[in-house]
Amino acid sequence: MKYSTVIVAAGSGTRMHLGYNKVYAPLADGRTVLEHTMDVFLQDEDCVQIIVVTDAYEYKEKITGRWPGKILIAKGGASRQESVANGLMAVLADYVLIHDGARPFLEKETLETIKKTLETEDAVLPAVACKDTIKRVEDGCIAETYRRETLCAAQTPQAFRTSVIISCMEKAFAEGYTGTDDCSLVERYSDTKIRVVEGSYANIKITTPEDLKS
Repeated sequence: MKYSTVIVAAGSGTRMHLGYNKVYAPLADGRTVLEHTMDVFLQDEDCVQIIVVTDAYEYKEKITGRWPGKILIAKGGASRQESVANGLMAVLADYVLIHDGARPFLEKETLETIKKTLETEDAVLPAVACKDTIKRVEDGCIAETYRRETLCAAQTPQAFRTSVIISCMEKAFAEGYTGTDDCSLVERYSDTKIRVVEGSYANIKITTPEDLKS
C-alpha cells in the first residue's frame, strides 16, 4: 500500500529553551531529531512522498541529506492544525500518515502495523495504555478519577484515507474548531471508525531537554 507522510515540524522550541526549532536539535549521534524522524519513512518503499512542514531556510541550513523527488517542504501555519492542513494540500497518495516531527523513535514494527490496518480501515491511531491514574482537576481539587483501563495515550503517526482527513479538516476550519489531534477532527466531523492499534512506549515526543539524551 502506497502512502504519503506529512511530518509536522514547524514549532519554535519555546518549551525547550533552545532558541530554535527543537527538531533541529542534535541527538546523541549528532544527527538532528528531524533526520531520525524521517529515517523510517525514507527507508520504506511504500512511502512515496514525505512532506515536511517546516521553515525552508532552516531545513536547508540544518539538514545535509538530499532526497530528490521524495521530500517536499511545506510552510508552517499559525497552529499545528494549520500546518497539517498546509501539508495535506500537497499529498498525492490515497492514504496519508501524519507524524510529529519531534517523534524520532518510531519503530518499523509500529509503522507496519499501521499500514496493515489501513488495508481494511480508513483511520488508524497508534496508542499505548496509560501507566498512571488520571485525575480531572477543578479549582485545584480532584473532581473525578477516570478508569485507567479505558484510557490510552495517543501517538503519531495517525493514518487516514486522504479524502477523509481533508474533508474533516475543511469542516473544522469552516466551523472555527481546533482539535487536540488529527483524529479528533475525524471523530467530530465523520462517521468513520478510528481503529486503535498498539503503539510503543519508545515512540516518545521530544518535549524537554532531558528527552534529547535518549
